[in-house]
Amino acid sequence: MTGVVVCHGSGVVRERLVAAAQGVPALAPARAAASGEELLVLARRQRPSVVLLDAHLKGTGPVEAIRRLRLMNASSVVVMLAQPGDEIALDRAIALGARGFLAPDVGRAELAAVAAHVLATPATGQPNGGAVQPRVATVAVDSDTARRVTSDGIPTAELTKRELEVLGGMSHGRSNAQIGADLFLSEDTVKTHARRLFRKLGAADRAQAVAIGLRRGLIR
Repeated sequence: MTGVVVCHGSGVVRERLVAAAQGVPALAPARAAASGEELLVLARRQRPSVVLLDAHLKGTGPVEAIRRLRLMNASSVVVMLAQPGDEIALDRAIALGARGFLAPDVGRAELAAVAAHVLATPATGQPNGGAVQPRVATVAVDSDTARRVTSDGIPTAELTKRELEVLGGMSHGRSNAQIGADLFLSEDTVKTHARRLFRKLGAADRAQAVAIGLRRGLIR
């Protein structure tokens, strides 16, 4: 298994995401599919490691595409492409094994972080999915906490300095044990910090936490 297939009904979105993914070694080669049928043909020829799938795909829709991928015994990691507010449309896709979702305007850095985690971390259950959060407009940081304000002026969740360090370790693909060694913490303590930052960010797993952290400017 290798590479990524971007399956989206918009040619503009497909071209942009393929171009972004080409710069991420873990996602190379990047290929495009305009329909669920085309995705399944590509998946039969060379099973992709990751599928970025339009949540509103016409024809063979996303739910049927995932179901048929599973019937092919394809173990591709499926990440849905959807706008915030599309949670209802994603329920069945998540139930069938999609690992979460990202906005279609996801950038290369965010793709790289998500790829590192979804490929390194097997699914341990059915995630609830999580929309990409609003972009950060201003930032104020002190020694103990990081406070972010969205473009609407609404404060987001505050992460402690230690939680930010754990999130930073996740963004570099470090395991909990490795992060603990870096920070001189036990693995159980790292897991505790991870659970707290997941809750604050509204993330279901590492991939979503890193994606949200990148979008909010919490990590670089």
